[in-house]
Order: sequence, then C-alpha cells, then structure tokens
Amino acid sequence: MITKTYTEDLADFGYREQREAQDLFEAWKTNGLPIDFENNEVKVAFNMNSGYVFLTNSEYQVAMCETNEQDQLELYSFYTSPYEGKEGSFDELLEEYKDMHPEDQLWFLQIAENIDRQDEIPVLDEE
Repeated sequence: MITKTYTEDLADFGYREQREAQDLFEAWKTNGLPIDFENNEVKVAFNMNSGYVFLTNSEYQVAMCETNEQDQLELYSFYTSPYEGKEGSFDELLEEYKDMHPEDQLWFLQIAENIDRQDEIPVLDEE
C-alpha cells in the first residue's frame, strides 16, 4: 500500500490546512512573495508527514507563512541545502552556517547574495 505524503489536492486538506492555505493567500496579498521566490506556476501544497502547508512553484521553491513583528502574516522562503539537506528559513540556516558542509556554505552564500544579505554571513576561521 502506498501512503500519500504530499498533495496539492485541496480535497486532502483538513480544516487546519485550509486555514493555513488562507493565511498563505492573505500574506501574499498583503506583503507579496519572498524576494527570491519565482511567481511561476505557484501552487498550494501540503506535506502530510510534517503538517506543513506552503506555496511551491515550477522551480520547486518553497514559501511558508509566519506572523511578523508587526503582527502581520508574511511569507518567507524555506530552503533545503543540497549536500546535507539542512532545512529552514534564511535566519535559521544562518545560525548553522559555521557547521555546514563547505558545499552547503557555498550554496548558502549564493542565496545571501541573491537576497542582498551577504554582509550577515560570518567569516570562517582558517584551519
């Protein structure tokens, strides 16, 4: 028996997931998409294992919703590193930067440059 773990079929969304999808649309309407999220073939998706409801697109990018400091819904990019598979927002991954594999560090530096946050990348100690 195959268990479905990912769906874009809204019939698979429960009330909680429908509310989260509504929040995604409200955040998009109010504050737009994240700066590095392509507005191309955008879909609402639900990971049935994690419970996450998110936007995805033709580039397989992921945008999730949170409440910002102004108590407004806001979308942020959710990343997965290519080498070790570390997941999280830019700020979450920034905290892990020094412990990342060198290939993931390079990948993350490119993201930082794309969203103009390269000044936040810590300098690594030479060993």
